Amino acid sequence: MEKNSMANINIQAFPEDITEDGLKIYGETSYQNQIATLSHYLHNTIFEGTYAEIQAHRNELIGLIRDFLEHKNQLQDFSDEDIAHVADCPYEFDLFRDFYQVPFPSPRTYDHTFIDLFAGIGGIRIPFDEMGYHCVFSSEWDAKACQTYFANFGTVPFGDITKIPATKIPKHDVLLAGFPCQAFSIMGKMQGFADTRGTMFFEIERILKHHQTPYILLENVKQLVGHDGGRTFKVILERLNQLWYYVKWQVLNALDFGLPQKRERVIIVGFQHKKDCDDFSFDIPHTPYNLADILEPEKDVDPTLFASDHIVEKRCEKTIGKKVFYPSIWHENKAGNISVLDYSCALRTGASYNYLLVNGVRRPTSRELLRLQGFPEKYKIAVTHQDIRRQTGNSVAVPMIRMVAQKINDIIKKREYETSEIKRFKKVANA
Repeated sequence: MEKNSMANINIQAFPEDITEDGLKIYGETSYQNQIATLSHYLHNTIFEGTYAEIQAHRNELIGLIRDFLEHKNQLQDFSDEDIAHVADCPYEFDLFRDFYQVPFPSPRTYDHTFIDLFAGIGGIRIPFDEMGYHCVFSSEWDAKACQTYFANFGTVPFGDITKIPATKIPKHDVLLAGFPCQAFSIMGKMQGFADTRGTMFFEIERILKHHQTPYILLENVKQLVGHDGGRTFKVILERLNQLWYYVKWQVLNALDFGLPQKRERVIIVGFQHKKDCDDFSFDIPHTPYNLADILEPEKDVDPTLFASDHIVEKRCEKTIGKKVFYPSIWHENKAGNISVLDYSCALRTGASYNYLLVNGVRRPTSRELLRLQGFPEKYKIAVTHQDIRRQTGNSVAVPMIRMVAQKINDIIKKREYETSEIKRFKKVANA
């Protein structure tokens, strides 16, 4: 790298390692901590204000850039003048290209903010991005999920939420959390709060208690509602009530939101004002789905995704006497029974590689898996197919979240309008 060559400074120039597939790995320290800090700082800092404020931001950013380059043993390649130029206008220099040239850039101007806990690959975040909300903090402990998140949103989530004090999390309007569901899932051991993943709800409680976040949206598996005879869910609702939240919840199915996937999830929304909660409704119009809409042409499918002749033959044997049609997804359950359906059963992280076969002959592609969850076409695939299988199995049905997000946004706008009208009335009355 040439000394003082600003054109060569970019995040992709500093991977920890490169795999045989060309995948760039950043390593725990630089990727999960340094870039998380740097990316959140860039997206949350407004480089405007008084001279003193601008200088303070500039000096802080210079420090972050120097720390990053020093960690990568590249500090000696760039002059203080180079680094100062970047800090003066970070939007314009290539160092931060990977933070801004993404499919879902954070809005430069905004009225409302949110935090994205247990963020996964950002499925809950997308609808709020679409509405112009600004994410001020995200957290996710899976490194590969963080890599996908960074490629699409330009921020690297912070790691283990249990290690992050609530005081370090910025003030926000909405808390989003698809908290870990394996502890309550029927596909897992259903240990609930006995499983350390089940205790993650109490991290949400800890943050809500400190910030008194006005609005909350939580997502989990359907089995959470009935786990331990309903006692687990009762504890969650009681804890939210003790924090003075008015709560509504509903089990929703992705099939009702135009997605060819049977995926039932409980959605919990919370409000600090009873009227807001009363005004919120889960009533939704049913949107029909069409499996053909999400399938890629067979000629474009990676040949490695096609099942072996032996697997295909066994599937055909088990469907003798059943109605077979195309397009369809053939689902094998734990007992080995085969169902031929015009939709996918719920995507799962730990399922057999062949539990879902499109038309009985091949596995879904990475793009098809994302489409089954309703991710936009511009969503970037930045990891291996195996990683996408696991990430989509852990993710959410985006259109389902979008409906809830829009309803929450309607409530927020209504409250703001009514508040402004009351202030205007008082002003007129006191004139």
